[in-house]
Amino acid sequence: MKINELIKSTYTTNEENDLLETLSKPAPLSTFIEREQVIISNLIRKSIISKVRHNGTVMVMRNDI
Repeated sequence: MKINELIKSTYTTNEENDLLETLSKPAPLSTFIEREQVIISNLIRKSIISKVRHNGTVMVMRNDI
């Protein structure tokens, strides 16, 4: 069973949905403004996106990619 099937019923806000739409490929966390980083932290807690370290930079990516 995929993680997406388990978390289909997870509630997301409009801000979180907007940010998820823009996050189509892995991106460095430092490129986001402070408010977006807070939203990203919330999405990480909800297991909708993941934080990965790549060559010394912290990258964020959607779990469904």
